[in-house]
Amino acid sequence: MANYTKTTDFAAKDTLPGGDTNKVVRGTEFETEFDAISTAIATKSDTASPTFTGTVTIPTVDINAGAIDGTVIGASSAAAGTFTNLVVTSADINGGTVDGATIGGSSAGAGTFTNLTASGTVNFNGATVSNLGTITTANLDGGTADNIVIGGSTAAAGTFTTLAATSATVGGAAVLTSVAFSNLEASAVTTSGETFADSDTQIPTNAAVKDHVEAVIPTLTVTEASVTAHQAALAIAATQITSLTSTVTELNLVDGSTADTVVNSKAVIYGAAGQITANELDVDNIQIDANAVKSTNTNGNIQLFPNGTGFTELYGNTNPGTVRFNCESNSHGVTVKGPAHSAAATYEVALPNVLGLTQAAAIVTSDANGVVNFDAGTTDDVNTITSSSNAATINLRLGNVFEHDLTENVTYTFSNPGANNTASVFVLKVIQDSSARTITWPASVDWPAATAPTLTATNNGVDVFVFFTRDGGTTYYGFTAGQALA
Repeated sequence: MANYTKTTDFAAKDTLPGGDTNKVVRGTEFETEFDAISTAIATKSDTASPTFTGTVTIPTVDINAGAIDGTVIGASSAAAGTFTNLVVTSADINGGTVDGATIGGSSAGAGTFTNLTASGTVNFNGATVSNLGTITTANLDGGTADNIVIGGSTAAAGTFTTLAATSATVGGAAVLTSVAFSNLEASAVTTSGETFADSDTQIPTNAAVKDHVEAVIPTLTVTEASVTAHQAALAIAATQITSLTSTVTELNLVDGSTADTVVNSKAVIYGAAGQITANELDVDNIQIDANAVKSTNTNGNIQLFPNGTGFTELYGNTNPGTVRFNCESNSHGVTVKGPAHSAAATYEVALPNVLGLTQAAAIVTSDANGVVNFDAGTTDDVNTITSSSNAATINLRLGNVFEHDLTENVTYTFSNPGANNTASVFVLKVIQDSSARTITWPASVDWPAATAPTLTATNNGVDVFVFFTRDGGTTYYGFTAGQALA
């Protein structure tokens, strides 16, 4: 259905000035307008006895009589007929049948009901009820439910699933071992006369364990609390005994008498005070606790007694043997460490017997002023220097005297001097090659008059130089001790 819409605005044409070609009304414009009017008229319905095709949509229809699909509609009575998806706001059904069930009076008709919901009270007085849906309130005073007779205050015999009882009493019988309950819930259960037997498959209560133990050992008094407390201890003890049995062959206990020096070649304890406790051994006045050996006497000494020419040896075990002498607070100390395995030698060092003096193979000491005094001369090893790719390093950690027989022109590097405000002094002897070689000194060397010496050019000519630094190698003062010293 279409409405007519005007295409040409004839009034607008009248307002155009004379001579404007758009002011002329053309036949095609009339043709367009008449075609639109004809189409609109052809798609509209007549007001008298119209005929409709397709789907008709009516917003609101007030039908007071007549018939729909052959069903008479009239007055306030609903006509007889078959209705699909009938929605009734309010219906008063006083008779007839619903799904074959007779409806009448105040009595519910017989029939099969699905998902029956009762807001009041439903009385079952002798019928068989199965598959009940949701019942808000049910008063079961008699009859049967799932073929179980309900009556009075006596629970009927039968099998109950998800049975909830406010109060239940089971008495005068042995503990049930063969009755299966599914989802049994009880807020209070009283049992009496239960028995405890090895053949029971149920887990006994602490009270049952107590009764059984007291029956077997009348002189033993056992409380439920003690049973609970000792269950965990017994389990731990069993584990410990198993572990102990696998690791300890024999445990010898002695009473501390002098006769008990050796028992089966296993344990020796001297003195009546000797005892072994957890993680600790006390023998006389010595206590061994974890990694510590302690004297239990006030200001007591700990003494080690080698036999004859034997000595007390401290093992290294992957690291050099080490002894540390701590301060009184054990926060600082002096460590004496054995030589590395690579030294492949055993040394002997004796402590001096006079303060400030040294003896052969003795540790060097100083006097009360920190002055070290040698009563004989000292010697230094001579370190031979070689160059490679015109470079050589003089490492001051190796000693104080160095010698280099030149084979090429060389650039020196001085390494590892003492720290700032400590002095490092060393001597360098240079032997000239058959071809005159040159030396490039480190830029940190300061020569007198800022002029480096010229090497002796003759073959095997010897030049000796002395170097001194006190600022960690920032500046080396270089001096020529002698040249052409063949």
